[in-house]
Parts: sequence; C-alpha cells; structure tokens
Amino acid sequence: MTPSVSVLMGSSSDETVMKMAVETLRGLGVECETRVLSAHRTPDALRDFVTEADRRGVRVFICGAGGAAHLAGAVAALTTRPVIGVPLVSPNAVAGGLDALLSTVQMPRGVPVATVALGEAGAANAGILAAEILAIGNDELGGRLRMLREGMAAKVLAG
Repeated sequence: MTPSVSVLMGSSSDETVMKMAVETLRGLGVECETRVLSAHRTPDALRDFVTEADRRGVRVFICGAGGAAHLAGAVAALTTRPVIGVPLVSPNAVAGGLDALLSTVQMPRGVPVATVALGEAGAANAGILAAEILAIGNDELGGRLRMLREGMAAKVLAG
C-alpha cells in the first residue's frame, strides 16, 4: 500500500512516544511510513526524503522532536503538504518540554505547522488530525473517525 502519512522523528529514542501516532493511524486504516531524520544532523537526507514524498503518495507529515524541535519547521519549509508537529520532552528539556512546544508552534508567517500537545496524547492526536485531513476526500475514513468519537463518548457515559 502507498503511505498517506509520513511519521518522522528526530531521534530513535522518540519512537516510544511517536508509536502512538502510528498505532492511531493504523487503527483507522491509514497507511503510514516512519523514518528517523534530524533537521540538524541529517539535513540533506531530510530534504531528499521530503521532496520525494509526493512520488510515494504522502499527503500529510507528522513530525516529533524535542529540545530545539526544528524538525516540523524544516519539513514545512520543504513542502506545501500539511505538517503536524508533536513537541516531545527530551532529556535536556526546559520546563517539561516548553522549549519543544514553543519551537514547534512559533513558525513564521507563510510556513505553518499545526501543533498538538506534548508527548503521547499529542502523538495520538496528530494521528487523528492527519486522518481528519485525509477524510476530507474520503467518506469511508470519515465514518471510521465518527466511530472512534462515538466509542470515546460511550466510554465516558459508561462511567
């Protein structure tokens, strides 16, 4: 199958959190690919990967990074596809990940990054948001998203 979503991580240590995005996407029937690429340590490989994404069928990017958290912004600079940033708490985090949150959300005008919450909740929400973007032209996926929401509501009401 062709991946509709590319899930990128700045480090292999980010995989434990970013797997929530992958599991969420797969649970909704959305094909995705994963890759570890650094905005700072592998800029040429990142550029090549992003610029070849259209050929692979990628429609949305999810990028998780901590600390300086420039991955989502670097990807957004290379594509006009939607980019969702997941700020992560790194070992050298400032104020529990505030550094990553601000680095991800504070993009210059014209190069947007949709930013979700820190950590696992953010990664899961990034998967849902990517699916919602894809569901604009896919009624079947839209139905699966509605079922997900109905299931969450039923759990709350069941107490």
